[in-house]
Amino acid sequence: MTLRSVDVVVIGGGLAGLCCAIHLSKHQFSVVLIEKNHYPKHKVCGEYVSNEVLPYLDYLGFNPFSHGAKSITEFELTTHNNKSISTKLPLGGFGISRFKMDYELYLLAQNSGVKVIHDTVIDVQFEEDNFTTALKLGESISSKLVVGAFGKRSNLDIHFKRNFIKKKSPYLGVKVHAKGEFPDDKVALHNFKGGYCGVSKVEDNHINLCYITSYNAFKTYKGIDQFQKSVVFKNRALSHIFKQTDQVFDNPLTISQISFATKKPVENHILMCGDSAGMIHPLCGNGMGMAIRSAKLVSDVMIDFLNHKISTRQRLEVAYTKSWKKTFGLRLKVGHSIAYLFRQDWLAPKLLVLLRGLPFLIPQIIRMTHGKPIKME
Repeated sequence: MTLRSVDVVVIGGGLAGLCCAIHLSKHQFSVVLIEKNHYPKHKVCGEYVSNEVLPYLDYLGFNPFSHGAKSITEFELTTHNNKSISTKLPLGGFGISRFKMDYELYLLAQNSGVKVIHDTVIDVQFEEDNFTTALKLGESISSKLVVGAFGKRSNLDIHFKRNFIKKKSPYLGVKVHAKGEFPDDKVALHNFKGGYCGVSKVEDNHINLCYITSYNAFKTYKGIDQFQKSVVFKNRALSHIFKQTDQVFDNPLTISQISFATKKPVENHILMCGDSAGMIHPLCGNGMGMAIRSAKLVSDVMIDFLNHKISTRQRLEVAYTKSWKKTFGLRLKVGHSIAYLFRQDWLAPKLLVLLRGLPFLIPQIIRMTHGKPIKME
């Protein structure tokens, strides 16, 4: 067993973990980031990012438009019975694949001095105000702080006996990339019975099609193709997009057991970040933005702690919990409520009629699930 000592260990190399590691490294702290997979890698994700995070990404040294990201300003919503409404996005966003963005942030992290280890964490122990992180291949790493950025659902959640992991989640996610005609500047959300699908452009003129559905709605059909033909394609907009485009992937990517249950921002003294701290419903289209923004929140409090501006670990954990809840608490509540309402098949068309009559409500609802541009001091 080899043992190294660093300031911070970041577990998980998605958007939250990578941004956090880069941020800390910019402040001259030693950081080890542990990611079990190799880059680049596709992930089931809507791949739309709110412009609220652009000032922070600029601070980190990452410009998504240098890597082919599409600027998005328009929004369209359709219901399962083919009613639609369109509006401009209050702040706007951009489309970029996780395949591209995670990989470019990984390269930036390495160039920033972050040590990246491709391995699996099997245990994290906290003793005498210090962490020891044990890896599957035998290495152990000592650190003052540990960040949990290991995603939606992980074996570590089971290992740490987190409350949300005890309950089975009824959601299934499916994603493909396709080539064909779709506006560069639009993100669309198409509702079907039992779920909804996000559509937007990413780099290389690929169209990202990512939908979420309940497992109960899916399990009565023999596979994805039959489910799409029998359920998803009842929405004419989705039927047109899927049938008029050519899939880039050999097979769709899928993920199950997606949990939107409440999580704690701090567990076993580990500061949780990104989806490990909480997930907003994809219906609200801002999971990537939340992950990136949470990286700044956790980095800021850790920097203050490591620079002795926060005097104790207890105060650090309280400060981070308050900051996280203040930033994301309302978003998550609104996201849960919107998702619940649109899951009611009888209600979704009525809501759309209401929104057509009161169009000013749509930008207001979008603002409630998104933040203002991050201020960089």
